[in-house]
Amino acid sequence: MSKIFRYECRRLLWNKFFIGLAVVLLLYGALVLHAVTILGVSHTAPFSPWSFGDYLSRVLPFIWIGTLFFLTFFTSAKAQRVAVLTDAAQMPPRRYVQVRCAAVLAGAGLLAVACLMEAALFYGWYAWGELLFPALVILVPALIFSLGSGWLIGGSRPWLIYIWMLLPFVCKALPLPESLGIWTGNLFTEYPLLQ
Repeated sequence: MSKIFRYECRRLLWNKFFIGLAVVLLLYGALVLHAVTILGVSHTAPFSPWSFGDYLSRVLPFIWIGTLFFLTFFTSAKAQRVAVLTDAAQMPPRRYVQVRCAAVLAGAGLLAVACLMEAALFYGWYAWGELLFPALVILVPALIFSLGSGWLIGGSRPWLIYIWMLLPFVCKALPLPESLGIWTGNLFTEYPLLQ
């Protein structure tokens, strides 16, 4: 089981896309930190959880895209042709799917950790305990939702994953209710103004 997990992780993480996405993500994150976060968000301090939450909500679409792109390695037409062979293996197909999902989650987790480390260097580890809660609230549900929904969508129609990658951008463009502000990023820019 661990050999398969290592193989799938190596397949996902040692390709040009992962390296390119990580570089773009870190460059965009640096731009956000130095152009937006340093000024503070909605009259809050630059090192407040609100500014940090805004930073995470701005980089989250790239992590979302990375997670869904990792899924295309397993839901593409080519991968479905190979599934005939993997289904014939001694391991139950369900366990194989779990290993693949774990590999995708590991790749997406590495992208998220890269963003958090970049922010930690920017913040200089200042009050990092206060910033852990916004990171968990924003990143964990989004990663799990993107993985689960992407797997279901890609299992039925692999090309729909590419359309599903646009969801964070559509959420930011639509006038969604306040209760969905954590998904659109508006919570971090509008809520501090109400207090």
